[in-house]
Amino acid sequence: MTAQMQYKPQWIREDFVDFLLEKVDPMLALKRIKAQVISVYPLAADMYRIKLRPSHRFNTQQYCAGQSVLVTVVVEGIRLQRSYSIIAIDAGTLILGVKVQGRVSRAMSQLKKGEVIEISQPQGEFCLHAGQEPALLIASGSGITAIYALLQQAMTQKVRQIDLLYFSRDTVLHNEIQQLAEAYPQLNYHFINTTQQKQHLDLALLKTIVPHFAHTHSYACGTPGMMQAVQYIYHGAQAEDWLHQEYFQPVMDETLEAQPVRFIRSQQAFEAKGNLLDSAEQAGLRPAHGCRMGICNTCTCTKVSGSTRNLLTGEIDHGNNVQIKLCISQAVSPLEINL
Repeated sequence: MTAQMQYKPQWIREDFVDFLLEKVDPMLALKRIKAQVISVYPLAADMYRIKLRPSHRFNTQQYCAGQSVLVTVVVEGIRLQRSYSIIAIDAGTLILGVKVQGRVSRAMSQLKKGEVIEISQPQGEFCLHAGQEPALLIASGSGITAIYALLQQAMTQKVRQIDLLYFSRDTVLHNEIQQLAEAYPQLNYHFINTTQQKQHLDLALLKTIVPHFAHTHSYACGTPGMMQAVQYIYHGAQAEDWLHQEYFQPVMDETLEAQPVRFIRSQQAFEAKGNLLDSAEQAGLRPAHGCRMGICNTCTCTKVSGSTRNLLTGEIDHGNNVQIKLCISQAVSPLEINL
């Protein structure tokens, strides 16, 4: 059979159909999920609450508290993506917490009512345990957005005891949580204003607040420093199975030497010191990616040989022909990747 006979042309391209549909209604798309901006409200100098009305393609039933959505915005003609935690879904309305710290979040903070953006389905595995067993929630900075969603779920679920430890230099969602603590006796709220107190997360503080933390379902989301402290404490207490974590920024080992990496199919080679995605981009390569935090799986590929460190868990993987995510993997030896 000739190559010409095997060729099956794509008569109608999806992006062209979307282009035509958008001329009729910006919320229409063949497969993509659109969302219209309802409001953009400042929670702090660099933090915004953004309310969106997603199209009918958004699967609200699929959502569990603590998950996020991958948002796509167009900045200077370039499609950029970033993942944001869902604070709540209320009567079909999606509420996101956005901290301004990059091109996507800056564009998000400048959105106007009525504008339309693209989002993903709910994603991630940072979800509350089933049942009514006690929960410990630990947050710092913008990590409070995901933790606040878990708090609301815990109260709906009638979890019999909830301890929330929140480190912050501002009061994002602080008043809302304080009001909940006054209304619900099962919620013990521990707020540490880091501009007034120099207290950081350590074992002594955790034992004082929740003496049995090592046998309590624990959820942490926040700054790299706090997340490192959480990992250290739970590892030392041999309680890692009780700990669930959500990361806004993977923690890299800055002491590692740069390692040679080769993309086999594209015949490209480069030196990698940080995460593999950043290192590849710095070398002028453009691997497919999305959230940059290990959630969306867009940058998943096959590691043919070599060893990598998972930047979220710290685990070293020496296996061959295994799946890795470029954005949360750091080379600890020479690598060959099937890209």
